[in-house]
Amino acid sequence: MAIADDLKKTLKDPTPLYFAAGTADLAVQQAKKVPALIEQLRAEAPARIEAVKNTDPKAVQEAVTAKVTEVLGSIDPKKLGETAQDLALRGVGVAAEYAVRAKETYDKVAEHGEQAVRTWRGEVAEEIVDIAEAVEPEPATQEPEQAGDAEPAEASAEEKPAAKKTTARRGTAKKAAATPGEES
Repeated sequence: MAIADDLKKTLKDPTPLYFAAGTADLAVQQAKKVPALIEQLRAEAPARIEAVKNTDPKAVQEAVTAKVTEVLGSIDPKKLGETAQDLALRGVGVAAEYAVRAKETYDKVAEHGEQAVRTWRGEVAEEIVDIAEAVEPEPATQEPEQAGDAEPAEASAEEKPAAKKTTARRGTAKKAAATPGEES
């Protein structure tokens, strides 16, 4: 039952699916850059290897030891408690900021995924056609009335098919239903 409930919930809000599609699309875009990066690393590798070979390990060790001694020497045990509290409060603020950024990024990736899915389905082209039909509706054809026979004209008016209704797509209907200040 839990799986069925989760599936129903996901179908009501497809944002997680769009997020997955957006992630996949962004991963493909990044993967296309890999061959160029490999070539760049291959070209830079000899110079980097030579720089590491020419580095004196004793000089590196002495520099690190001096820096650690400097940092440890500057610590005041009396102020350590106050500093820890300040750092904890800053950490909470930073965590809240990262949570907001994560939500914004999630929404951007989900939006990218929705666009990618539309592109994959070809719905972008279909929406353009729908918009064009809405802007330029087909001209209505008028049937000539028969002279002297009023009753058949009324009957033909009843027999005319109803005007063609355009139905909104499910995604378009959801967006139209949402108000500008509303978040999902």
